[in-house]
Amino acid sequence: MLQLQTSPFQTLLQHYSNFPTSFFNITIPIPNHYHKPTSTKCLSRCHLSVTPEPSPGAPETFVSRFAADQPRKGSDILVEALEREGVTHVFGYPGGASMEIHEALAPRGIFATDGYARASGRPGVCLTSSGPGATNIISGIADANFDSIPIVAITGQVPRGLMGTDAFQEVPLIDITRPITKFNYLVLDVEDIPRTVKEAFLLATSGRPGPVLIDIPRDIQKELVVPNWNKPIMLPGNASRLPKLPEKAHLEEIVRLISVSKRSVVYAGGGDFPCTDDLSLHMLGMHGTIQANYAVDRSDLLLAFGVRFDDRVTGKVEAFARNATIVHIDIDPAEIGKNKKPHLSICTDVKLALEGINTILEKNAAKQPTAENKRGKGTKFNDNVSAWIEEIDEQKEKYPASYRTFGEAIPPQYAIQLLDELTNGNAIICTGVGQHQMWAAQYCKHKNPRHWLSSSGLGAMGFGLPAAMGAALAKPDAIVVDIDGDGSFMMNIQELATIRVENLPVKIMLLNNQHLGMVYQYEYEYGDGDSLHSYMGNPSNQAQVFPDMLMFAEACNITAARVTKKAELREAIEKMLKTPGPYLLDVMVPHQAQVLQLIPDGGTFKDAIKGAQ
Repeated sequence: MLQLQTSPFQTLLQHYSNFPTSFFNITIPIPNHYHKPTSTKCLSRCHLSVTPEPSPGAPETFVSRFAADQPRKGSDILVEALEREGVTHVFGYPGGASMEIHEALAPRGIFATDGYARASGRPGVCLTSSGPGATNIISGIADANFDSIPIVAITGQVPRGLMGTDAFQEVPLIDITRPITKFNYLVLDVEDIPRTVKEAFLLATSGRPGPVLIDIPRDIQKELVVPNWNKPIMLPGNASRLPKLPEKAHLEEIVRLISVSKRSVVYAGGGDFPCTDDLSLHMLGMHGTIQANYAVDRSDLLLAFGVRFDDRVTGKVEAFARNATIVHIDIDPAEIGKNKKPHLSICTDVKLALEGINTILEKNAAKQPTAENKRGKGTKFNDNVSAWIEEIDEQKEKYPASYRTFGEAIPPQYAIQLLDELTNGNAIICTGVGQHQMWAAQYCKHKNPRHWLSSSGLGAMGFGLPAAMGAALAKPDAIVVDIDGDGSFMMNIQELATIRVENLPVKIMLLNNQHLGMVYQYEYEYGDGDSLHSYMGNPSNQAQVFPDMLMFAEACNITAARVTKKAELREAIEKMLKTPGPYLLDVMVPHQAQVLQLIPDGGTFKDAIKGAQ
């Protein structure tokens, strides 16, 4: 049982990162009295910062390879500008329109950039050529925009004289990316490169983080000039977009609401509240836990911090938290009231709001007697809150996570549980998109921030493997595991070659059911049962594993193994984790396994399909 020593607000402050992923929404029942936090990290979700500060990881002093008055090409200026921002890794793919830049850089890709940024907390940088090279990064830019990931994407463009002529590999990238970036630049003067890069990193990392694009024509890359590193940034209107300090009266009203509430819950974005905390109710929404959805449905106060009331969380939005007073705090004014109208809203940095709330709560807590109750001596729960927590605990006991078994076959949920056990919840988990993503969200009990990397808002298949590459570079001492499905894995399977060449110690646990599992589940549940369009194997020989993932691994000289029986799984995962370098474990799982619990599209908690399949 829990003896409360720190508040959920303190834990949120300790675990919030500088930018969130949107998928893993945590719900926490809230006791009435807390202590002030001892350390803080913020959830930032605004637009701009008025005073440029060094990017995370930027060197305090910089020594150039060039003499101060030495002319250099625009491509060299760009590389040095990135170095001055503390950039150590650039991901991308070379092409004709970016050859000048690639002479000084090594290639990788956009989802790897995303994974690097998510795992490190620093902005990711990617580089690609014009035309199809540039359009290939659109999904990654959209993903970063959805999930508030700071990325600076640099693209080559045809020479200025050819722009607008439908030249070979010319696309209007500025027009294409404008709706899915925080800002984008077309550099038409080589002398603008230092200022542009500085502004791009400022925009990508300040406030609500997100992607920024810089498009550089090829002739600009070749032009010689002596750079001016002291050009001022040109971002008019910054001050008006800065988050304001929360008003004390609003914070006091939130504290008053907490004090009179009997069934309060925190719905927090970012996925940074530890799943191992007794107060964590885990994931909320369509595939969330029964206790999380029950708590929100029954709550009388919903504290929504840094969230956007996504449809996969709310279901039928008018019925979501229907009996609760809703407090919404977010740094992006566009999110306030967009999907769900709150009773009280504050547009500010969540960090600032939590600090203010904790200060008030600390003063109030000193006046309250310490209660003894069923959750242990020295707690600050009053009788009403203790009853609420016990009510939720009953739901945990009544509806524990469960899944169907298939004789000797391996349930995919069991494979994830076992991986989580063997890594003690400390692995950085990356996923593709599909059933495996939901199972990983349900059964991985992460303890630390930046250990859950998934394409949440966009839902981009193929995200897992390159994201794991980026995470392995960002955190070289961490265990990085890509939990993937065969359909999603095939989207970027070519990156096995990159992993081998770079010797990245990425572990791939492939849950292979020979199907597009989520599509099959919906076909089975809501269609006529015809799975012709979701079957990934060879229809003429269904007994054969096809395609043979071990052969792909062999072609890239990556150690691999296949496991088909539950009794052999523990030893297989242990071997994967102990083997140096990259490793592919092909785990054959039944395609009949389903993701439950499930709230159907547009449904409510009362429509939830519970229990084992």
